[in-house]
Amino acid sequence: MAKVRLILDTRKSAKSSTNGLYPVAIRLFHKKARIIRLPYHCPKSGWDERYMRMKKSAYKNGHMDCDKANEKIYDQLHTAHKLITDMGDSINSIDIDTLVQYIHQAWDKKVDTQIRDDVDNGITLREWGKVIIDRKLMSNKPSTASWYVGAIRALTKFNKCKDLRLNQITVTFLTNFQIAQEAKGNSKNGVSCYLRAIRALYNSAIREDQYYTKKNPFDHYKIPTSRRTKKKAVEKADFIKIRDVQYVTGTPIWHAKNYALVMFNCRGMNFVDLVKLKISDIHQDRIFYGRSKTGDQLSVRITEELSEILGYYTVGKAKDDYLFPANYDGSTKHYEKYKTLRRRMNGHLKTIAMDAGIEENFSTYTIRHSWATIAKYMGIPTEVISEGLGHNSLKTTQIYLRSFTNHVLDEANEMVVS
Repeated sequence: MAKVRLILDTRKSAKSSTNGLYPVAIRLFHKKARIIRLPYHCPKSGWDERYMRMKKSAYKNGHMDCDKANEKIYDQLHTAHKLITDMGDSINSIDIDTLVQYIHQAWDKKVDTQIRDDVDNGITLREWGKVIIDRKLMSNKPSTASWYVGAIRALTKFNKCKDLRLNQITVTFLTNFQIAQEAKGNSKNGVSCYLRAIRALYNSAIREDQYYTKKNPFDHYKIPTSRRTKKKAVEKADFIKIRDVQYVTGTPIWHAKNYALVMFNCRGMNFVDLVKLKISDIHQDRIFYGRSKTGDQLSVRITEELSEILGYYTVGKAKDDYLFPANYDGSTKHYEKYKTLRRRMNGHLKTIAMDAGIEENFSTYTIRHSWATIAKYMGIPTEVISEGLGHNSLKTTQIYLRSFTNHVLDEANEMVVS
């Protein structure tokens, strides 16, 4: 016969990363053991092991009504025990996973939806966001952390500066937030950026068993599609113009021109990856580096132009030295330094574009888009371009090439109508 009893799940893996409490659970034994967590948490000192209940001490369990919680806990235990008894000998024909499903089904028939919401969904957006943001900062991903911070701040401000419980994030709430943001003049791109961050946080809470919901609002709410932004690519002829612009050797703008050409020769390398390069990343005729955004390892053959530029920066340096004067160790601590480097680089690129007679906006981001677009014009398959850029998804590459598709269509139309 299967057996059930109440326990406090004090395993290290069960401890909540948000409040340090442990879940109350049912220990089920049917051929083997299984732990079924209940939607209640308390510290070790707040659990009465003898009577299998939460202690009424206001100090230890002051975050909830223990009488009400114990009543619900015992109701779930009783429901599970009754199910096992009612099944009789037939229980021997099912495995423990099936029995767990039957127990959950029995609970779902008894538990009122509002009670489930009140008990299960106490975690707030700010609480869970802090967990994820801290992880990103510890992983030296300050840009992603900043993305989450901005999104949480925007939603909290919309909620009259009150912290949001995750169960308050509904389709209606998201729709109202979108309308309010657009009414303030914020772009669809900006609103989409906020909501994609919130969706990532929301789904991670579900995935890590920190939050339960019967209906995920993001399954029914469509995040606004980003509008096609102004063309971010320049033509191959423009890079020839950039090569021909001359600056005094060793000046900041001279270095910036070199950085731009290095990024272009390295298949549209991101600026953050350029400033992290070290002498040790160069092996014979190739540069090896890990893409900061994805962690994927990439390898680029050194072209003739790239070899000429690198020759200036490699002289007299040790293996552990940074390749370029503009450098960044990738840490959260020095992220502000990186942002300053990027801002200065984009300022120099704007000047370089003016000196070269390039009318389009020219930034570190433009270089990456340009490499992809030029490659497409030359007939290189999108799959190869995607691999070259280090994209994990072909869809991302296709977004890069949208302006290319429009241009081809425009030329085709001219041929038809003229």
